[in-house]
Amino acid sequence: YDEFINRENEIITGMVQRINKNHVYIDLGKTEGVLPPAEQIEGEVYEQGDRIKLYILEVKKTTKGPQIILSRSHPGLVKRLFELEVPEIQEGVVDIYAISREAGSRTKVAVYSKDENVDPVGACVGSKGARVKALVEELNGEKIDIIIWSKNPETFIANSLSPSKVISVETNEREKSAVVVVPDYQLSLAIGKEGQNARLAAKLTNWKIDIKPESEYNEGNLS
Repeated sequence: YDEFINRENEIITGMVQRINKNHVYIDLGKTEGVLPPAEQIEGEVYEQGDRIKLYILEVKKTTKGPQIILSRSHPGLVKRLFELEVPEIQEGVVDIYAISREAGSRTKVAVYSKDENVDPVGACVGSKGARVKALVEELNGEKIDIIIWSKNPETFIANSLSPSKVISVETNEREKSAVVVVPDYQLSLAIGKEGQNARLAAKLTNWKIDIKPESEYNEGNLS
């Protein structure tokens, strides 16, 4: 317990030991941790002997001794993986502002740089995409969008809907809501499959986002 209590929110590599009633037990060396169903990545298959990276979610005392709860689906896992992969983040030159994640499917990461000569997205993507590729492999093909955080909410909201192009963003500060106009042909890209892109953008920015196609928006303004 003492060894692990200060390691909450850290990343650890463990080996899949056994699986019991959908709980995956992980060998962490001196002790074992548990990866409960709620913290697993949907669709990920765990087999005995697999080595995987995990996020230490919680260390707690129970009647049976200390219990280490691990996670593969927590956004913190993505954050820690970026810290391992990207020296600029370790050095504090590039910072992760926010992460929104639908584990196993897609994650959006907003980054910014304290040094104007450093491109934060380039640093996270790496040469020929090597750094982000390493992350995607570790997460079994989860898509990762890296976007630039901006103090300006309109810019941040437009960036957050990447890879879609955005024509304009109108914000209502009081309600923290925004109307985003996109080209008609980009509407489905902006919304994403089953609304995922828009949902992750809203979670990332903490704004309610209403996406409108250009033609509908123009009609509304003309009438």
